[in-house]
Amino acid sequence: MPHHPEPAFMTPSTALFGHSATDWGIVAVFAVVYLGMFLGGLPRLKLDRSGVALLGAIAVIALAGLPVEDAARAVDLPTIVLLFAFMVVSAQMRLGGFYAEVTRRVGAMPLSRPGLLAALIAVAGALSAVFSNDIICLAMTPVVARLCLQRGLNPLPFLIGLACAANIGSAATLIGNPQNMLIGSVLQLPFGGYVRQALPPVVLSLGLLWLWLAYGPGARTGAGEPRRPADMALLPAASPEEEPAFDRWQTTKGLAVATALMGIFLFTDWPRDVAALVGAGVLLLSRRLHSSHVMGFVDWPLLLLFIGLFVVNHAFETTGLAAQAVAWMSSQGVHLADPGPLLVLGVALSNLVSNVPAVMLLLPHLGANASEAGVMLALVSTFAGNLLLVGSIANLIVADLAAKQGIGINWRQHALTGIPVTVATLAVVWGWMRWAG
Repeated sequence: MPHHPEPAFMTPSTALFGHSATDWGIVAVFAVVYLGMFLGGLPRLKLDRSGVALLGAIAVIALAGLPVEDAARAVDLPTIVLLFAFMVVSAQMRLGGFYAEVTRRVGAMPLSRPGLLAALIAVAGALSAVFSNDIICLAMTPVVARLCLQRGLNPLPFLIGLACAANIGSAATLIGNPQNMLIGSVLQLPFGGYVRQALPPVVLSLGLLWLWLAYGPGARTGAGEPRRPADMALLPAASPEEEPAFDRWQTTKGLAVATALMGIFLFTDWPRDVAALVGAGVLLLSRRLHSSHVMGFVDWPLLLLFIGLFVVNHAFETTGLAAQAVAWMSSQGVHLADPGPLLVLGVALSNLVSNVPAVMLLLPHLGANASEAGVMLALVSTFAGNLLLVGSIANLIVADLAAKQGIGINWRQHALTGIPVTVATLAVVWGWMRWAG
């Protein structure tokens, strides 16, 4: 992502002068695009966030007369490649039935309710650190729901715990979620160095989540009408697409590639995007899984969202208005790279426009100490996703799939856990970064 030097200080009024009509047109497009990020689309139009970002990119290219080649250079290709490659790896694991099989085995263990909850949170957090948190929730939610109903357990703490644990766990590495991939790629953060900084607050935060759901008020979420095993007859049968049968060979193949990639990331200087792409290529060489089937699990709209936002944000950066705003804030004593402002802005923007657009907005302005600020941004933008039900895609996936099993999760029920857990985990991040720094 291009970085422009901050201009000399200008007052807000003088900063507005000297900009062309094209600049203001780009600003208008930028504002509409981020309004779309906030709303999840645009009123009266059949557009989601990806469609808004794509149309925004087209608009700024047309307005600025930007050659397509220049627009393409605004896209951080290593981020796109890494994201695509791990979508293929995650698809392999899901098609091999790995996620559902692990969940079933955890459910079969003779554990108490707190023990089962701890195991679920640990598994979801660990898997999300290596594979996509969204995919983990997509594969595990139906199994967790049925497991709770079979054992006569109140499913809401388990399902909300799954979503929150997947979000928290995904912050442990630079491949756990899209925004971390973006931060790691743009700032060139070392994989092992990031893990050493991020793992302690992630583990502690997972522990706090478990305590809240096992023994705190979160344990009583939705406890009024616990479902019983007799209700299972009323539920729709699980479809093979929801829960693919466990395939030992495909799972072993996927785990071997994932393990090799983790080793490469931790112990070599091989570019992460290249290594991941090679790993994805190995997985696509199959006599049993058709490549089109695997590609069907790639989140193409998310890749399009990234590309569109890269172009829109680049065009906005070239107007100089963002740099002027940051310079003015600095003159008022507010520095985006400082932990306090970064935490507040990271949480606010992540819940207003979602975490990926928020990270794209903040990344160019992290200052000279971008590595430490990048770790803070990765943790904050990810943990912030637990605040509200609509704060992350993982939350919405769990709520949607739970509804198909006859289990409703509304925003109030999620907030009973989401708000206190987010506040507590952000306090952990704040304390850890200040102590470790």
